[in-house]
Amino acid sequence: MIFDKAGLQKEVSYKTSRSGGAGGQNVNKVSSKVELLFPIASSALFTDDEKQLLQSKLQNRLNKDGYLQVICDEERSQYLNKEIAMERLILILTQALLVPKVRKKIKLSKAKKAARLDQKKLHSAKKTARRKGFDL
Repeated sequence: MIFDKAGLQKEVSYKTSRSGGAGGQNVNKVSSKVELLFPIASSALFTDDEKQLLQSKLQNRLNKDGYLQVICDEERSQYLNKEIAMERLILILTQALLVPKVRKKIKLSKAKKAARLDQKKLHSAKKTARRKGFDL
């Protein structure tokens, strides 16, 4: 599923704070750490079924208010951190909405079953014949 970045942008809220790590004195002055919050329950982008699927698959990532939380403090720039956080959000949502294919069980034919059992018997006989003290 391809997400409309502009649609997501309207529903997302950001919190910024000072970040640790590289940046020298810039770290002490500029709020470059970004915390992206996305409300799954009140989103207009998803159907009720999709919202339920997202909430069940992403329950470990939701905060107590029910917001999906993505944190980024890798770059010195707040703008770059916002972009990275948005990309991560899109990736998380895309992976959560993927439904794996249902595995179909196949039934083996009687001939295949018999052939496999014959092979096992031959293999067993070969190993038995190698045993010490066994004579044919």
